[in-house]
Amino acid sequence: MTTIPFSPPCLTREDWKGVEEVLRSGWITTGPAAARLEEGLSRRMEGQQVVCLSSCTAALELVLRCLGVGPGDEVITSPYTYTATAAAILRVGARPVFCDLGKDSYLLDPEQVAAALSPHTQAVIGVDVGGALCNWKALEEAVSGAKGGKGWFWEEQGRIPLLADGAHSLGGIWEGRPSGCLADFTCFSFHAVKNLTTAEGGAVTWRPLGPHRDRWLERELRLWSLHGQDRSARERYQAGGWEYDVLFPGGKYNLPDLLAVLGVSQLKRYDRTLSRRRALLTRYRQRLQEWAFFPDGEQLAGSACHLCMVQLREPARRDRLLAGLAGRGIGVNLHYRPLPMLTAYRRLGYRMSGCPQALERYKGEVSLPLYPSLTEEQQETVCWAVEEELTGKGRDRG
Repeated sequence: MTTIPFSPPCLTREDWKGVEEVLRSGWITTGPAAARLEEGLSRRMEGQQVVCLSSCTAALELVLRCLGVGPGDEVITSPYTYTATAAAILRVGARPVFCDLGKDSYLLDPEQVAAALSPHTQAVIGVDVGGALCNWKALEEAVSGAKGGKGWFWEEQGRIPLLADGAHSLGGIWEGRPSGCLADFTCFSFHAVKNLTTAEGGAVTWRPLGPHRDRWLERELRLWSLHGQDRSARERYQAGGWEYDVLFPGGKYNLPDLLAVLGVSQLKRYDRTLSRRRALLTRYRQRLQEWAFFPDGEQLAGSACHLCMVQLREPARRDRLLAGLAGRGIGVNLHYRPLPMLTAYRRLGYRMSGCPQALERYKGEVSLPLYPSLTEEQQETVCWAVEEELTGKGRDRG
């Protein structure tokens, strides 16, 4: 039995109350609660437009569709991520091109990105891993020399677009600016294990592109999320709202109020939960420095601290440690098995050659419990268990 879970959702009475209010309202699909969540997120992102969707995966896919990315195109991304990042590329018919990580980093290497550009490259998706933010300024410089771009973004901005898979980075800061305002488009996840959860859900925001383009993009995203229908369900229930049209066969990617309200209440306490996560992660770094190091640790001050990802100084002991911690009832995980190692991507012809840093990170990575309700006593238990499993013997805690 697990005694210290890996990443349980941290819900409060305020969350439960919000769900009850939505249930009593008689309106549980996308409506006022989703709008309030969009407004709250927008305030954290310098007032940028935000559209809530059913997942980060949906957000990535719909942004690519709005950009016109499709068959024959290439999208550069990281192999060190969850399958959702690359799956969104494949779902629009484009081809993922995997670039390696920086040395001793979990993040995409801008130099590798620059070298991988081709006339077919139509976008780059960087992944903010564990809460650490990519160097978006360097990535923008890396794509400045790209040739062969197409579509409205290329025509208006003069370069290919940068997308952030920000599933881990809500609340992160880089050089004084929040995640959501660094890449051209940022997609967030509100999955059950994320810092802010709506059980399932996500959102997309983007740097201002001009009033006309911003209005167009918001409308396109909402159309794509609701079958291409030109009126939302709520609008159809208003006077005269029974008239509607379907402009194209879109998908079903909207975020219901019953889920969105969880995000509304959690956003109110988000700064406190982020502070707690940072304190716990800082303590892990201090306690485990003899046995592990923390890639991208210099970014801790601005990290969203979503995961405690450690690199063992002796990677050969990784699997033994994972099994030992699980046997003690301590929730533990691995982030990530690089995508080219997975069956689905091997069948598409991908291999790990060319990504030695990603392979190195995988061999020595362990993710430890990190969440606001984790107590200092529980964290100390985890640290002692790590030390005992790696040394093969117990220690005197006195």
